[in-house]
Parts: sequence; structure tokens; C-alpha cells
Amino acid sequence: MYEKKQGKKSFWYPYIRELDRQRGRGQLAVESPLLWSEEELAYLTGSPTKAEVLERAEGIKREYDELDTVWFMAGSLFQQYPYDIPTEAFPFEIFKQAFVAVQSCVVHLQKVPLAQRFALVPLGPPLLAYRSNCKAMLSAVNGAVELVVDRACKAGEPIVVWCGPQPNSKLLINYGFVDDDNSYDRLVVEAALNTEDPQYQDKRLVVQRNGKLSVQVFHVYAGKEKEAVFDMLPYLRLGYVSDPSEMQSVLSSQGPVCPVSPCMDRAVRDQLADYFNRRLAGYLTTLNEDESLLSDPNLNPRRRVATELVRLEKKILHACLQATTELIDELPDHTVSPCPAPYAPLLK
Repeated sequence: MYEKKQGKKSFWYPYIRELDRQRGRGQLAVESPLLWSEEELAYLTGSPTKAEVLERAEGIKREYDELDTVWFMAGSLFQQYPYDIPTEAFPFEIFKQAFVAVQSCVVHLQKVPLAQRFALVPLGPPLLAYRSNCKAMLSAVNGAVELVVDRACKAGEPIVVWCGPQPNSKLLINYGFVDDDNSYDRLVVEAALNTEDPQYQDKRLVVQRNGKLSVQVFHVYAGKEKEAVFDMLPYLRLGYVSDPSEMQSVLSSQGPVCPVSPCMDRAVRDQLADYFNRRLAGYLTTLNEDESLLSDPNLNPRRRVATELVRLEKKILHACLQATTELIDELPDHTVSPCPAPYAPLLK
């Protein structure tokens, strides 16, 4: 921001001019949702990405509010900028735009120490297109960042670069695009043991013994939804165990880890199916409506990328629901789901 204020006198003027031209836009000419209006953020209703955007925006505001403290505590950092203190020189909106412009230049490096995992590549966004499934990548070489291509390239041919193992929510927030073929795309399911359960402490010991936590995050990756559902079921079944003697059997490992009846197992699977249905109901549109929107060539770019994101999220949730429904169908025909256990695990 200070260099921009110097105009053509700044060494960085040509680059800042290019950043301004891009304004933090991604390869789809869409700015990060950090710069979207409330009406545009509503396109993401139902998606956990909306909460991520709002949380990131709050973090940027905290950074801005702390700038004056940095100014006074570390004045030597700003000696070459003889201007007013930051919050007097620049309004928050300008700071947020600058933050997004810089954020769009951060790239994820591979085969480097953790401290060098991220780098700023100034000409990345203007010149490169990022993808999740290509082999050309940016690497750290002798203190610089080099682009290593995976094939011979002709003059004028666009270069597509691997953007790191990031889910689509991060790609949208950081770079303003969504990758339709992203094997790293994922949703999160958070399950928690009920703390009001009289056997909570015993169940907590069991989940810890099995490498889980009392509040456990399950990552559901695109294309691996069935595996994720299978991973959740033992955790949920444990929450339904209510008989103290059965709990003792679990603790002493004398018998199955979660000795629930077929009826109770139906309740577990029903709870999971209800959860996926509730998440799907939280979106403003259905999958079919998303497809219809995306077929419109005149669709607003921000609406388009938001629709692409929620469409891909819904596909993951639908696949989870289908896997759960298939598991319900495998139970005996006479199985009737009883009322939910009083201390069933919590899902969000």
C-alpha cells in the first residue's frame, strides 16, 4: 500500500500496476469471495466455505486493527515510508484489497522444509493457470522459485501449474477459482460424543484407544465417500451403547467393539442419513438447478464459480447419502429404527 502511494517512483510500480489490473482476480476473472458483497456471499449459503470467508475476513480486520501497534513498536520497518500511521493513511477496504492481491500470489511448494512450504510468486496469477491434477509445479531452487514444466511447451502456449493439495474452498478463497477435477476436494463432518452421557468418560477412553477424539473431525474426500461413511460408523455406534455391562465389555475388549442390535444399528445409519439430508437442505438450490444455472453462458462470473463450488459439495454429500442408504438397505427387512438413543453422538 505504501509503495503504491509512491506511484511511479516506486521500484515496484510495474508490478503494482499489474496487480491493480488483476485486482486479485483468479484465472476465471473472479476475485476472492473476501471482496464479494453480502448479496454475492449468499450464493454460498449452505456451504461451509461461507463461514470460512467470514472468519478469514474477521482475521484480516484484526490484522488491520493491529497495524498501528506494529507501526509504533517496530518503527524501523516503516522508516522509508514517511506517511501517516497505517489506519490513518489507508481505510480498511484498501487494506483488504491489498491483502487479497498478495494472498493470490501465495503458492504451495513441494519437497521443501515446512518453513519454506509457502512462497510469494508475484507473476503467478497474471501468467499461470492453476490445476489440481497436473504435474508442472513450482519448486524452491537456491532461494528462488522455479517453474518446472512436465512437457515441451511451444511459444505462446498457456502453462498449467499444480496448485498444491488444496480443497476447492481454499482455491476459491485464495485464488478465485474452483477445480472440477480436484482429488483433494473434501468436506468435513464433525462428530462429538455427548458430554451429558453418564458413560462419557468411558467412551472417551475407547475412542482415544482407537486413535480418535471426543470431538472427531472426519474428512470426506471426493470419490472416497463410502470409505468415509465406513470410518464414521464405529464411532457413532459407540455413542449408542447405553447398557453399562455392554460398555464394560467394550472397555475390556471382550466382544465386538460396539455390540449394538440390528435395530440400534438402523438408528445409527438413520441418524447419518438424516444428517446428510439436512446438509443438502441447507443449500438454496438443488443439483439440477445448479446444472441449469451453469448452462447459462451469460451467468455472472461470481455466481458461476459459487454455483460450481456448491454443486461439487452437493455431489459429495449425495454420494455419502447414497452410501448410507445402501447400508440401511442391507439390514434385515423387519428392522425398524427405534427412537434415537438419549445420548446419541452429535453431528455438525
